[in-house]
Amino acid sequence: MATDPIKKTYIHTAHGYGFSARIDRPFEHLVDVHAGSTLPTTGGFETSRTENFRLKEIISYRAAYSVVGSSRNPKDDTYNSSVTATIEGLNILDMVTADRIVARVTSKQRLDEEEPTILSIGSRFENLRIAGCPVQVDLDNELFTRLGTYASFKKEYTENQQSREMMQGRFLWGKPKADVPEFLRERYNWFASDDFPESKGIVLCSLVKDVKTTCSELRRYGNVIVVPHFGKIYLAEFQLQRYQRELAMLRVELGSTVGGSGSGPGGQGGGSTYP
Repeated sequence: MATDPIKKTYIHTAHGYGFSARIDRPFEHLVDVHAGSTLPTTGGFETSRTENFRLKEIISYRAAYSVVGSSRNPKDDTYNSSVTATIEGLNILDMVTADRIVARVTSKQRLDEEEPTILSIGSRFENLRIAGCPVQVDLDNELFTRLGTYASFKKEYTENQQSREMMQGRFLWGKPKADVPEFLRERYNWFASDDFPESKGIVLCSLVKDVKTTCSELRRYGNVIVVPHFGKIYLAEFQLQRYQRELAMLRVELGSTVGGSGSGPGGQGGGSTYP
């Protein structure tokens, strides 16, 4: 008796947001997700935009918007998704400012492929300043384009010693090889070997290849910048999973007179065949 061939469908993943924050002191205030867009697993298209936001001179921006889309391309029979989230005119306590920050995650997959290829090309910082000083962030989109699948990234890490040492140093994996603050040592205190640093299907890394600034008082550790009497700034955090990747271009932990945190823009893209 012949059996029917297995018919596969595609489960899309596409979510983006402009900005979100929480203030803990000297007062409590929750900034809901601004300019959030999300798609059902069947795909589609959505945009969202927020303009001229200001919270008591603590956080302000001119515009935040997101565009997400996901569909099948009949020309090459691939399933594609695109997530772009942008914030313009960002100002956090006159200490973190930027003309524009863009997070972009795209994916492509055929039904006969094991996992999608997911890229971050187009993500960028425009005129980022910290403590009034220009900050040039060099993003390594070349690395994450060459290693566009989870399998290829893991293979590169496990089989190429030079790449493994580079990743460990850049992403602060395992026991840091340089002097870093305790809060960063605690981040990977569960991981002290050369094994692939995956936990619950997630590998935490960053698009940041290098950061240049003229401010000698800023302390940089990988993709993290510590600003005395202000807080911590995390740049281009990238979470790798087998079927999706998530990018948060800017995350701030405020730790002085004003306490709290904020994140954005960011997005998540990918997908998977089923079954």
